[in-house]
Amino acid sequence: MKIITRDVPPRAAWALEQAGVHPLLARLYAARGVLGKDELDDALGRLLPPSGMKGLAQAAALLADAIAANKKLCIVADYDCDGATACAVAMRGLRLLGAKHVDYLVPDRVMDGYGLTPTIAQRVKERGADLLITVDNGIASVEGVAAANAVGLPVLVTDHHLPGAQLPDAAVIVNPNQPGCEFESKSIAGVGVMFYVLLALRSELRNRGVLMRRINRSSTRCCRWSRSAPSPTSSSSIRTTGASSRKGSSVFARVPCLVGWRHCSPPPRGRRRWRRLSTWALRSGHASMQPAAWPI
Repeated sequence: MKIITRDVPPRAAWALEQAGVHPLLARLYAARGVLGKDELDDALGRLLPPSGMKGLAQAAALLADAIAANKKLCIVADYDCDGATACAVAMRGLRLLGAKHVDYLVPDRVMDGYGLTPTIAQRVKERGADLLITVDNGIASVEGVAAANAVGLPVLVTDHHLPGAQLPDAAVIVNPNQPGCEFESKSIAGVGVMFYVLLALRSELRNRGVLMRRINRSSTRCCRWSRSAPSPTSSSSIRTTGASSRKGSSVFARVPCLVGWRHCSPPPRGRRRWRRLSTWALRSGHASMQPAAWPI
């Protein structure tokens, strides 16, 4: 095995050090393309607006229709850190947004291989699912999506990997690397893609007038969603830039407010920070924590 040493741009490392970043972290960040401390800002308002992500509105409408019809959803996840966190975010986010029947399936690396295969599609159908959702995989699953379509199972693909010569014939594809997608960050992880899908779904439900009625009846501790969503950037070879660098645990600590819940139990750790965040949201009226620049 050959170890290749990254080049460290001295100006970027020096600028980060002058901004108060620890010298070791400054070198690590600079070697990964971070040029200024502002790129390390994990505030929610620094996230890229979701408007440029192709297929996002269609995915939100598909999920909202499925929730309204009380359909059974099944998430097919990858087995790495990114796939695991994306599955957790999807499971808890969909449940918090009103989905009553949400299941998941993680393929066995040895027995099933990678991604949505025809065998996996058949297993999901046998579980009684009405909609199959992939997280951190699916963009290359041409045969798997075709097998799902053959048994009457529509597929929503959420992925971040580079597509092949042929795209799967899915009902909707959300992937910043698919042709025609203008989303700025092409290095966002799969969990980040699913996070944006949930943002769009929340907006769709709000526009339909069903979100607030569900919130008023809910006592779900949605802070659990944020605790299950650490950033998989370092574990999945994701470049630390743009949305991927801001999609860490500090951003996901704000996820409950993104959904709009005001009556949440604070996490056992960071209660003081949670109180400050909740107080700001309630006093300013920004219970949704949605930046004004975001169109949805």
